[in-house]
Amino acid sequence: MPIHLEIVTAERVVLSDDVDLISAPTRAGRVGILPRHAPLLTILEPGELGIVKDGVRTPFAVSGGFMEVLPTRVTILADTVERADEIDEARAEAARKLAEERKQMAQSERDAAIAEAKLRKELVRLQVARLKNVGRRQ
Repeated sequence: MPIHLEIVTAERVVLSDDVDLISAPTRAGRVGILPRHAPLLTILEPGELGIVKDGVRTPFAVSGGFMEVLPTRVTILADTVERADEIDEARAEAARKLAEERKQMAQSERDAAIAEAKLRKELVRLQVARLKNVGRRQ
């Protein structure tokens, strides 16, 4: 029995499908969600969001947001989400370098924190982009 997953950003519905497993990065650590999971509301951290359906794992890069878990459905309201095959690795690497430069040149704690958040996001995008061999069996 699968669990229904909806991943939504302000711009689009990224995914609406029945899946077997969801692995998500939260403030409390990585959580795995299976059908009939106990209700949960949690904050998502930047990281890899993994979805397994029919034994095939699909990685996504998530930059943060919220996840609501109910026994038969999960809703993810994300700041940004990208599938591994949507990420241009060269552009992500260039953005990572720029974020590192901005972090080093930051003149205030606020600027440093903004640059650090951007750097974390780009590192996640790079990590997920390198997982383009989607369709790997679990």
